Amino acid sequence: MPQTQIIGTGHAVPDRVVTNADLAAVMDTSDEWIRQRTGIGRRHWVVEGESGTQLSLLAARRAMDAAGVEPSEIDAIVYATSSPDHFAPGNGVFVQRELGVGPIPAIDLRTQCSGFVYALSMADAYIRAGMWRTVLVIGAEVQSTGMDVSSRGRNTAVIFADGAGAVVVRASDDTDGSAILAWDLHSDGNFAEMLWVDAPGSIYHPRNQAEHHDNKSFLEMDGKEVFRHATSKMPESVRAVLKEAGKTPEEISLLIPHQANLRISELVQRSLGLRDDQVYNNIERFGNTTAATIPIALDECVRAGRLERGDLLAITAFGSGFMWGSALIRW
Repeated sequence: MPQTQIIGTGHAVPDRVVTNADLAAVMDTSDEWIRQRTGIGRRHWVVEGESGTQLSLLAARRAMDAAGVEPSEIDAIVYATSSPDHFAPGNGVFVQRELGVGPIPAIDLRTQCSGFVYALSMADAYIRAGMWRTVLVIGAEVQSTGMDVSSRGRNTAVIFADGAGAVVVRASDDTDGSAILAWDLHSDGNFAEMLWVDAPGSIYHPRNQAEHHDNKSFLEMDGKEVFRHATSKMPESVRAVLKEAGKTPEEISLLIPHQANLRISELVQRSLGLRDDQVYNNIERFGNTTAATIPIALDECVRAGRLERGDLLAITAFGSGFMWGSALIRW
């Protein structure tokens, strides 16, 4: 059975930087309030005319350049986002069209904050099954256009941001080389309404109702419940993949947690007993880019030399659904 290797990474964010001071000018908040509760100092938001597809193309091309892969070598695209450019179709086909990769499969996933973990697991499964050899995996979001940027929406508007990250994965017959070693994926719909966007949805007749634009179309979050579950489920999931691979937390070279909230990441680190140099966080500079947080951070780590071949990399995410999961990767 072939192994799945990550052979290239890339990321892209909008040029526009929105600081905490910028948000304090339009809502009842402050730099201190935001930093204490989230660890965020600034974030990148799109300007009118920019799209998730555009960001994804930049990230994808950088990942393909790093991998030394031509468009003709890509067998499939797996694209994770909760904020597609259009209700339908998903962004995957727009990336497929612009890359000129031919009529290959383009699969879109709506698994929100856990999107990249789920997308990578899907690519790995197809590669191990012998269906595909080289897959482009993308996690991307444009959350800023769906935020209530006022005092009413400050609990979410200060957190979420825009960006894209991509990896190229490829089949390998080297059983002792770089490989995805283990997966752990879960969901619990009992908490679905605690982190969700209600509308537009086909449950409503018609699906786009004017009155929804001021309430149901904004992200709603029960922050306390999200915090409580995330700080429990993420370390539990990391332990599960470590156990499956016969590894211990001490052997982790680097953990990249979903960048939901710095306090969540710190508690996950503490629960696993990891040192500061074993965990990477960039939420202060990028905010929460949902499905894009892990691939953005991964690309930063790769380009900064934080990972060497043979290192043990763990990724873990938790979010809307509730959905969560982890992966263990021998780099």
